[in-house]
Amino acid sequence: MAVISVAEALKRAIEAEMAKDDSVYCVGEDEDIPGGMGGAFTVTKGLADKFGFERVINTPISEIMIAGVCVGSAMNGMKPVADLQYGDFLFCMMDQLCNQAAKMCYMSNGHVHVPMVMRCPIGATHRGAQHAQSLESYFVHVPGLKVVCPSNAYDAKGMMISAIEDPDPVIFFEHKLLYGSSRNEAGSIDATSEVPDEEYKVPFGKAALRTEGNDITVVANLLMTHRAVAAAENLKKEGIGLEVIDARSLVPFDYDTVLESLEKTGKLLIVHEDNYRLGWGAQLASYIAENAITLLDAPISRVATPDTPIPFSPPLEEHVIPSIARIEEAARKLAAL
Repeated sequence: MAVISVAEALKRAIEAEMAKDDSVYCVGEDEDIPGGMGGAFTVTKGLADKFGFERVINTPISEIMIAGVCVGSAMNGMKPVADLQYGDFLFCMMDQLCNQAAKMCYMSNGHVHVPMVMRCPIGATHRGAQHAQSLESYFVHVPGLKVVCPSNAYDAKGMMISAIEDPDPVIFFEHKLLYGSSRNEAGSIDATSEVPDEEYKVPFGKAALRTEGNDITVVANLLMTHRAVAAAENLKKEGIGLEVIDARSLVPFDYDTVLESLEKTGKLLIVHEDNYRLGWGAQLASYIAENAITLLDAPISRVATPDTPIPFSPPLEEHVIPSIARIEEAARKLAAL
């Protein structure tokens, strides 16, 4: 057991799976080159020293090629773990991911699987509109893809092992401000946790309760989980109890844990960095409205990024990304209803 960062936890998971299974390999831009970082955020640094460049493959800047290599090799029995420098580049891969990887199992009546993991750093970090998006909702929409988003090191290792061993394609979202890597990011927060040395799995489709409270159920993911927990600590002083649920897995989604919490609180606040319009929180709100409206004592509330490109200006970026203060303000309004 050791206290480690998210970046280190991901590396240990990938390393363990590569050591156990020769069909697992890494592929991406700057995966592990002399003088390089090991991907954009140091996760794969040093893996080539152990496994060689036949299994840690550095590619040109061509995301469409990376996706094609992953889909084709996965259909032929390999287990690629791809690393995007920025999740925004998923848009270059949309046909391979959404038309090929996601559909092959269905179209082959279960005879063909695509066991690939697409690692995607997301979130705003003062890099402008094309390097700062939170893209979860695009892939939650696609049948055949699994979508996960760990918020701490323990979950990162356990969910990566689950992802690599899953027979279906997994979109694995990682927030840049949670890595804790040697690449210093302004605004990074501590997402370290105690992580067992041995292998373990964190199952998909099971949320995690981060704080208990009786007044409002808060469902969040990634960086927003940490901000929601901070808001819950602050609001305790005002007598408002937030029960913070970390979604962890968006597809499959753990609706049961949310419903169980709502039976106690009667109020729902959804927080995500994804856009407000049709963000993944809209799906959760719709599900609750259709299936559990009688549990609610007040309208569902959402805190999200406005429907605008992420600004390059740091003050403007900080204005649009949900803050602890915005979460507290929304919770106070909801508590007063």
